[in-house]
Amino acid sequence: MVKSRPYVIISAAISIDGKIATNTGRSNLSSKKDLIRIHGLRKSVDAILVGKNTVQTDDPLLTVRYVKGKSPIRIILDPRGKSSAKSKVIMTATKIPTIIVTLENVSKNDEKFIAHGVQMIKCGKKIINLKKLLQILKKQGINKILVEGGGTTNWYFLKQQLVDEIIVTVAPYIVGGRTAISFVEGKGFTKISNSFKLKKIQRMQNELVLYYVT
Repeated sequence: MVKSRPYVIISAAISIDGKIATNTGRSNLSSKKDLIRIHGLRKSVDAILVGKNTVQTDDPLLTVRYVKGKSPIRIILDPRGKSSAKSKVIMTATKIPTIIVTLENVSKNDEKFIAHGVQMIKCGKKIINLKKLLQILKKQGINKILVEGGGTTNWYFLKQQLVDEIIVTVAPYIVGGRTAISFVEGKGFTKISNSFKLKKIQRMQNELVLYYVT
């Protein structure tokens, strides 16, 4: 399967209690030094992928800025095509290749995205078919993808065993809260059997960066 799809890395900064954002959506957990590391990682991949909620909440550029290097292709999972055309990632699509992935029967907002230079990919009838999407992206020459999505996006990739590496920065904060977003959301696994191998531990002052592989 790995040969027919891109290499997939999930990257995230989490609090000590496993949250990636507060109950109000604040997610600025990484230090400046960690941001430099993350942007170095971004320049090493072909594409960076997020879900629509990340675009809606954070309005990120998803570019390489803290280090020198080329920004990767940006991919947004947006089943219903409801991302704002005024978001930073859409407004800069003519400068940095950007892909929006929607369901096959959704085309209402295609024109507004295409007008901004966005490439549209239709994939899946009820939910986005990630396996099929990765095969399509592989054929487009995308060999390595960095997933920087939220807990739901992470869940779907992990549930379908489409993750080759996990890089997690443990930041020195406690977030708490039942409605705060965890690193992995979704329904969750019923058995503790999805093990990853610890490849490396990197200490950066008050943070730990953990590298896991399948």
